[in-house]
Amino acid sequence: MKSIDVKDVDTYISTFPKETQLLLETMRTVIRKAAPKAEEVISYKMPAYKLGTMLVFFAGYKSHIGFYPSGSGIEAFKKELSIYKSAKGSVQFPLNKPLPIGLITKIVKLRVKENLEKMKLKAEKKK
Repeated sequence: MKSIDVKDVDTYISTFPKETQLLLETMRTVIRKAAPKAEEVISYKMPAYKLGTMLVFFAGYKSHIGFYPSGSGIEAFKKELSIYKSAKGSVQFPLNKPLPIGLITKIVKLRVKENLEKMKLKAEKKK
């Protein structure tokens, strides 16, 4: 990941080589399509999407795209993600392979559902 301080996702993506830019743009498009009401922000120096609270993050690296859908996003799709290097709240998609668009979409939609449920519970508690 680049260590320069960027203020928006377009600028962030533009700091990478062309091939990586294409994958980052694809990741951005998939997330925006799966979470159209999410706000696009830069957080922890990487693109992030917020819906009530943080939804997902992604970042470019020398040999992979990092995707950070929280622990629940990884756990729910552990089997499908098993072919990738992953940790509790992250997964690495290699730059030399196509992004698993369908899987990313499912993960983002799960995170949207989780965040909407949290927001609903919070609203009910305030009543």
